[in-house]
Amino acid sequence: GAEGSTLMSYFSKNQIQALKPKITFSTLRDLQCPVLQSNELQGKPDESCSTEELFEWLGAVLSQVSLDNKSSSFLSTYCCPQPNIMVEKAFLCTITGFIIPEKIIQLLEQLCCYFGEPKLAYWLTLTVHGFADSPVSWRESEHGFHKGGENLYNFVIFRNLDYWLHMAVGTNDDCPP
Repeated sequence: GAEGSTLMSYFSKNQIQALKPKITFSTLRDLQCPVLQSNELQGKPDESCSTEELFEWLGAVLSQVSLDNKSSSFLSTYCCPQPNIMVEKAFLCTITGFIIPEKIIQLLEQLCCYFGEPKLAYWLTLTVHGFADSPVSWRESEHGFHKGGENLYNFVIFRNLDYWLHMAVGTNDDCPP
């Protein structure tokens, strides 16, 4: 309508442009992945990994940390939690930009449809990072970005459509409802 054209003329006069999210795809080869059981949040020795172990492993994978546990010029090493399996190929899609909640829900629904046909994967994950300097956290509270900026959640979806939900917020932020 008229409001839209006025708004668009404002943006064009001030050389402001809409940016589309950046999408990158990569294939991870020979990746050690934790063994998970949807009904075992704490994990079981020699059977499955816990939610905390998965969350730490996922952070290492997304940060492209080497998982081979070999020491080099640094003091710490990391390896995939036990038990784990070697996955020949894993697919990683990263979308960077401002994404509205409705699009995240749509993406989550599409990921759930993945298990509609027989697949080899036992689980998949969707991680959403908020901007560190977002002015709002959960429950309309001010976000404590000056302390660390934690602002993320992660879904782990299993073949049977059970899911785990991890949430991380800063120490000054309200917890999600």
